[in-house]
Amino acid sequence: MVSVASHLITVERAQGEIVCGRCRLADRPWTRLRGLLGRRRLDPNEGLLLRPVGAIHTLFMLFAIDVVFLDRDYTVLKVVEGLRPWRFAGARRAKAVLELPAGGARRLRVGESLVIVPNWQAKEAA
Repeated sequence: MVSVASHLITVERAQGEIVCGRCRLADRPWTRLRGLLGRRRLDPNEGLLLRPVGAIHTLFMLFAIDVVFLDRDYTVLKVVEGLRPWRFAGARRAKAVLELPAGGARRLRVGESLVIVPNWQAKEAA
């Protein structure tokens, strides 16, 4: 089984602007279940992409996050800014969720397309 740390990607806007430079991919049951639990914070360029998933919770978390709900084509369906610990959030038709540090999703808009890019340099550095 491959750990979540070895699945690093970059999330970009369709125009090429980086949204999350060191994004961990949680695409297995254990990595989705663990999520950000045990973390004290996310660095400004860090994030977590969970898939497949349409809803998340922040139970037992220690910090607020921005949550971006995406459809199967990585189009933004909903943005929840500053979701505090002990809360739930979801979106109809969501197939993936991008979790970012609080303030990290400030410029993202519903209807915008995101692109997932393998991050080979970050993978080798991890």
